[in-house]
Amino acid sequence: MYQQLSKMLPEEKIEAITKSLVALNSINGTLGEGKKADYIKDMIKSFPYFQDNPSHVWEQAIPEDPYGRKNIFAFIEGNGDSLNTVIYHAHLDTVGIEDFGPLKDIAFDSDRLAEYFSSYEFDREVQRDARSGEWMFGRGSVDMQSGIAVHLANLLHFSERRKQLPGHILFMANPDEESQHSGILTSISELKRLKQEKQLRYLAAINTDFITPLYDGDTTRYIYTGAAGKLLPCFAIYGREVHVGDTLSGIDPNLIASEITRRIHNNIHMAENIEGELVLPPTCLYQRDNKEAYNVQTAVSSYVYFNYFIYEKTAKEIMDQLTAVADEACKETERKLSDYYDEYHRRTSLPKKEISWNVQVYSLEDYLKRLRSRGIDPAQCIEQTFKTYEHLELRMRCFKAVEELQKLDPEQGAKVIIFYAPPYLPHNYLKEESTRDRLLQHVIQEAVDKTAASTGETFAFKKFFPYLADGSFLSLHETDAEVSAFTDNFPGWDVIGMIPFKEIRELNIPSVNIGVYGKDGHKWTERVYKPYTFHVLPELIQQTTLHLLHSYRLDIRTNG
Repeated sequence: MYQQLSKMLPEEKIEAITKSLVALNSINGTLGEGKKADYIKDMIKSFPYFQDNPSHVWEQAIPEDPYGRKNIFAFIEGNGDSLNTVIYHAHLDTVGIEDFGPLKDIAFDSDRLAEYFSSYEFDREVQRDARSGEWMFGRGSVDMQSGIAVHLANLLHFSERRKQLPGHILFMANPDEESQHSGILTSISELKRLKQEKQLRYLAAINTDFITPLYDGDTTRYIYTGAAGKLLPCFAIYGREVHVGDTLSGIDPNLIASEITRRIHNNIHMAENIEGELVLPPTCLYQRDNKEAYNVQTAVSSYVYFNYFIYEKTAKEIMDQLTAVADEACKETERKLSDYYDEYHRRTSLPKKEISWNVQVYSLEDYLKRLRSRGIDPAQCIEQTFKTYEHLELRMRCFKAVEELQKLDPEQGAKVIIFYAPPYLPHNYLKEESTRDRLLQHVIQEAVDKTAASTGETFAFKKFFPYLADGSFLSLHETDAEVSAFTDNFPGWDVIGMIPFKEIRELNIPSVNIGVYGKDGHKWTERVYKPYTFHVLPELIQQTTLHLLHSYRLDIRTNG
């Protein structure tokens, strides 16, 4: 590959690398992720610096991974005795191609897609972009094969100019960002090993995940100095099942679920309010009861879970908030059911039975305490349940664990148990009270200002990358108590917990997203804007890297 690239201009190199990466299927959860990693590794090995230093490029296998996925690392040693190191990182997987429909066969063919969209009259903006020649189409073009390409081109650039490099560069490409983040999570141990063995000082990690217009006509290029976190709060809802002929005496878990969903789904008032930031409300991703076939009995239980972005709040604050919301929903359900029952008996003049409409609401942590107080061992039950249902995906295993716990409860009343399930992403952002973080912001600002002056581009800083990103796992702001508020509400954390909180906190690497620019990530019209991504962005990252390595003198082994 190097022989071809060596004859090209810088922007031509990035375009060629991007097109070759897009052409290789690396859909999440397929063997293609491992093949893409091998391709990236082989390309790096062809660069002269790595020909001379073959041990400076290597792979790290994802343990027990059924798809043979791996992280790829490459290390450029600077020209002096500085320990300062800048990390380049990007994810190599993509989402699937189901959205391409009849065009699945060309989902990875940038040229044929551009040709197709040039005559696509159903979306004039897409057609205009295709005809301009300034956009590259294809699955992964913007999310984020072009981001890998920019890093690879800059890796080649600095490997040929080591005399200009007063520090080190560490590149890593990670799989599985679009699902469980097993790539970046596995890399934590390798980052720790390198830090200890080479005494590296990680100044910052630069991610190139895609940025996009925030509104029609928006041409600002956004720099994100942090990444939002994510929780997946789950509601296991148990009612009182009855025959439909006696429906008014039952408590339907679906009614409770609908009341909870109505209060939470897209409720912008539940989103954090951070001035100048794009914050998103919680979104229902799953809601269904657990009837497996038709019968005339009402449902016994119902499952609901939500995507919940976290920016500055903690898992404990979210759990307290959701417990209060669920309690309100249950009280509203109790009132409705009682009113319906009373009206039914008023109309029929039949005698009423004394019925309880009470629905209890528990966090998992509180429910486990309740079971222990009654002499029940939740840990043993959870461990056995995860073994019994190991064929299920992770979220359903968590629900099954809670279901088995509920069966052990001698009081089989209506209840809602709230817990967390995977995935969980911490939030990682620069704090104004940190000297280190203020200095980092200043240094990056200098590099951005220099690039803006030379290119005429308009840049703006934002605190939180508006989508999920691997950079979340490179630093941890939560205290031990705040982490426990999450793990204590996660069924089976000791069994399936994958996040090395202690090691992440010790690394404490700020993650900055200086991304490729494009439109329609995760859509079949996905495309990357070539003039900015292939011309301006590489220079911006080069400037940022040099400014960091030249200017950054604070020992980051302290917390600033």
